[in-house]
Amino acid sequence: MCGIIGYVGKQQATPILLEALRRLEYRGYDSAGLAVLREGDLQIVKQKGKIDEGLGRVLAKHSPTGSIGIGHTRWATHGPPSDVNSHPHRDQSGRIAVVHNGVIENYEPLKQRFLAAGHQFHSATDTEVLAHLIGEHYEKLKGQPAGANHPLTQAVMNALREAIGAYGIAVVSADHPGVIVGARRGSPLIVGVGEGENFLASDATAIAPHTRQVIYLNDYDVVTLTADRFNVVNLGTDTAQVQITKLEHDAEAAERGEFAHFMLKEIYEQPRTVAAALRGRVDLNEATAKFGGLNLSSAELRAIDRIIITACGTSWHSALLGEYLFEELAHIPVEVEYASEFRYRNAPVEKNTLILAITQSGETADTLAGLREAKRRGHKVLAICNVVGSSIAREADGGIYLHAGPEIGVASTKAFTSQVTVLTLLAVLMGRIRMLSSIRGRQIIEALGDIPKQLERILAHDEAIAKVAQKYVKAQNFFYLGRQYNFPVALEGALKLKEISYIHAEGYPAAEMKHGPIALIDEETPTVVIAPSDAMYEKTLSNLQEIKARGGPIIAIATEGNTAIAKQCDDVIYLPDTLECLFPLLAVVPLQLLSYHIAVARGCDVDKPRNLAKSVTVE
Repeated sequence: MCGIIGYVGKQQATPILLEALRRLEYRGYDSAGLAVLREGDLQIVKQKGKIDEGLGRVLAKHSPTGSIGIGHTRWATHGPPSDVNSHPHRDQSGRIAVVHNGVIENYEPLKQRFLAAGHQFHSATDTEVLAHLIGEHYEKLKGQPAGANHPLTQAVMNALREAIGAYGIAVVSADHPGVIVGARRGSPLIVGVGEGENFLASDATAIAPHTRQVIYLNDYDVVTLTADRFNVVNLGTDTAQVQITKLEHDAEAAERGEFAHFMLKEIYEQPRTVAAALRGRVDLNEATAKFGGLNLSSAELRAIDRIIITACGTSWHSALLGEYLFEELAHIPVEVEYASEFRYRNAPVEKNTLILAITQSGETADTLAGLREAKRRGHKVLAICNVVGSSIAREADGGIYLHAGPEIGVASTKAFTSQVTVLTLLAVLMGRIRMLSSIRGRQIIEALGDIPKQLERILAHDEAIAKVAQKYVKAQNFFYLGRQYNFPVALEGALKLKEISYIHAEGYPAAEMKHGPIALIDEETPTVVIAPSDAMYEKTLSNLQEIKARGGPIIAIATEGNTAIAKQCDDVIYLPDTLECLFPLLAVVPLQLLSYHIAVARGCDVDKPRNLAKSVTVE
């Protein structure tokens, strides 16, 4: 849940590292730091706080020089945010520096061992213990015959065989001013291959301005970088499979452009990203969908009699929508599991069960662990993922890429609508090879094709939604209600508001309000009711009236042409008409905008909300 960058080449390292850290800040922004080598001198600068408020100001006064360095932006796990807990951390000699993403689970007994040996520690982090461990093994190698690996590389490998936990690390040593060593287990790490320079990063967005050629390291891979070459070995096999691939997106895709925040930009990108999720995957002649990467035949798909979807956060909400879609369109029973629970449960999973993992980043630790457990038991695992080359994308038996481009805002927006689009197509495919009629299949596919233009119509009313938001800026509690397909959207709307505005919000099936939560309704507690003109409209309207009778302010999300609902509500946001199963793709967008405008009005940093990080790569 931290950002790592490394550079070795002929240019000055500090400006490259600093700009990369800014691009990585969405992965963690409690503190930031860098270590730069020059003629055997290890220069470390680190500071608590966001980059431009902390590290950037320090570097403006004193910028280390040198053509090799590593950097880090932190989301705290061990030890609170502080200058001393910031990375990089040194070993006991002070000549080795380490940056680390992950958790070293056995750091405490290691630390006690080092304390007994007279080592001194300056932080409360597990990373400083790892630095001491690498330093200890490096000292042991001195005077020994040279092996096949670089001495710093061998010290890192020896240390990692002793460490327990997850890591993505970058290591430099004052004794070897032209070498960076990187390694990963459970936390992403990418090598960027340049001309006369090489890069190491936890995220491709950090190095996209410099190179499009990357290597996605596998678990237990250890890489040695110099300006002119790279070498990858694996802790388990001493060899490694290395493949250079080209980045799918360019550097401009990770820029804000004319928008005030990445989140707003990504909300506005949804007409394009939904279209991208549809592109090349629709077969109108057969009234079905087609995917190139499932790696399952029609016979294998037809043999599936149960689906378990595992995900976290926003992806879990899209999974709930997937449950409705698969059960209605394909008549396949579906269970949706929090990945953090699924990985530890010993639930019975029948032979013909498909495991479907949904993740934006492809690196979510709990989802990855659940995938591996399912594969260990012999089940087929498909992934729906946005990041090409990510761990989950590579380890699944097959999958579907979202092609939504980099999502920088911590609160996920465009990934959700892309996931729902892909799930709808997959449900149509599964339905068509079973019992879904060609008429119904064509109806859904054609309606999906209309969604991008309908989203543009909704976004054209952003200013009106912002005015609604201004009325509720001082609210301390919100409810979100929906029925059937719109219940997961209610959950997602509440999550967005919590994430970026820090207002307490809860999502419920509309009928559940009178089973307890309605006790909290008063004139200071707004309720957002998703009430399209569908088969459940009259029931939803009845639930709405129950809230109105108790004085609660109501914001309705309704279908265009339903003027009657305005008499029951304080505010109405109208959306274009579409099929019931597709209304969530439209309804979620005004909820995203509502949260965004409330958060901005409250002075919140919507792209970097407190305590959150984009990619959760630790338990």
